[in-house]
Amino acid sequence: MTTPVEQERTQVDPTTDEVGAEDRPWLTVVWNDPVNLMSYVTYVFQKLFGYSREKATKLMLDVHHKGRAIVSSGSKEKVEGDVAKLHAAGLWATMQRDS
Repeated sequence: MTTPVEQERTQVDPTTDEVGAEDRPWLTVVWNDPVNLMSYVTYVFQKLFGYSREKATKLMLDVHHKGRAIVSSGSKEKVEGDVAKLHAAGLWATMQRDS
């Protein structure tokens, strides 16, 4: 006779994993590029997001010095729209989940 072999079972609670992911907002990331002038990037941030000149300048300097800046966050649909607007303005932007 053979003895039954115990099987290891790992359970994953999909509802917990999904809820955690759904709670995290999406982020709009603007990346540095060698094409656009710093003054233009500042202008775009002011016009698209309604940022003050000071905030738009700070974000532009983050893009310039750090290589990227997070310029907006929210639902997936909102961030997709923000990325599309930035692309239409000629800026390099992507979206990602907040970590």
